[in-house]
Amino acid sequence: MSEKIVMRTGECLIAGGPPFTAAEPEVVIGELDGPVGTAIATLTGNQAAGHSKVFAIMDTDIQVRPVTLMVSKVTVKSTAYTNILMGTVQGAIANGVLDAVRAGDIPKEKANDLGIICSVWLNPGAATDENLDHEALFDIHRRAMAQAIRKAMTNEPSIDWLLENQDKVTHKYYQRALDAKKAQG
Repeated sequence: MSEKIVMRTGECLIAGGPPFTAAEPEVVIGELDGPVGTAIATLTGNQAAGHSKVFAIMDTDIQVRPVTLMVSKVTVKSTAYTNILMGTVQGAIANGVLDAVRAGDIPKEKANDLGIICSVWLNPGAATDENLDHEALFDIHRRAMAQAIRKAMTNEPSIDWLLENQDKVTHKYYQRALDAKKAQG
């Protein structure tokens, strides 16, 4: 039997695809009889306008295992956004979870005992792009979800790596602000 997984966290950013297809899931993974299970039950019953929480499904009536609750990082304001989030992205998240089980990042024997909370970011511009590449959107969110799970389950990055690289890594938006300030003179 696998060790008890109380709570693991992970994230992943995949960008650089067609417009509005970037993905940045943040995940919390743990046993359903612990704090993650309590959080899933609480979030499911605590719906808020513009921030619905829904299970990751492969299609209507096909919920993924481990149970995965999606929470939008963006306030949902349109039907178009909802349809993309609760369609293409929801299916991608579900498939990313199964990819992580298939890869062994989530032990298959724990599929009914673990829960995942996934904070999902979908660029609001996706809702207004008539040429949105749904295939790329699906692929990128699927890969990002699987990678976020892998990082969570392997505790990546390690504390040793973080300490060693602390002064070598600059947050890209902070760097952009510094570069803009330099360009202004």
